[in-house]
Amino acid sequence: MKAMTRQTFIAGLALAGLTLTAGAGFAQNAPKIGAAAPAFSVVDADGKPQKLSDFAGKTVILEWTNHDCPYVRKHYNSATMQNLQKDMTKDGVVWLSVISSPPGEQGYADGPQAKNLTKTRDAAPSNVLLDPKGAMGRAYHAQTTPHMYIINPQGTLVYAGAIDDKPSASASSLNGAKSYVRQAMTELKAGKPISEAATKSYGCAIKLAPTT
Repeated sequence: MKAMTRQTFIAGLALAGLTLTAGAGFAQNAPKIGAAAPAFSVVDADGKPQKLSDFAGKTVILEWTNHDCPYVRKHYNSATMQNLQKDMTKDGVVWLSVISSPPGEQGYADGPQAKNLTKTRDAAPSNVLLDPKGAMGRAYHAQTTPHMYIINPQGTLVYAGAIDDKPSASASSLNGAKSYVRQAMTELKAGKPISEAATKSYGCAIKLAPTT
């Protein structure tokens, strides 16, 4: 692998349908379904502070994203992600796209770049959060892009995992895919228990900045 860069190797794994995951010690710290969602304090693409407590009383969807990831591109190039964002926010849900890639890693974007991505992709999140130090990513045990989380109006984590049941970077996999996020939101809105509250996320591995 001397002639292959680390990013090329990761991209190759992603295109092959493989996902890199964090170590077991990291997994032990993952937030629990039915427990309070981890607090966070980051800035958005405009440089304004954003905290989970700002959205008390509202349903919040977190979407970890990396615009260079083929799995993410599958959902954005097909408008699957944008349509989901628009449908959810129309119902009053707060949709927060989160970028945890640090400078120098695949998917990194500063504020202006993040705003441009939202515009050029016709994306419709409520806001884009920047997490280059990885604090929010670590708090939520975000491992892949995309990685989805749903927080109910009481601040409880009610869903964590994949966007759908087709772990592939191929656009054709969208045919007949079951959207775990839509299913969870339908059940939540109806006051029903979420039938599949924890699923295995898939996508490109998130490379968080080293802790200091």
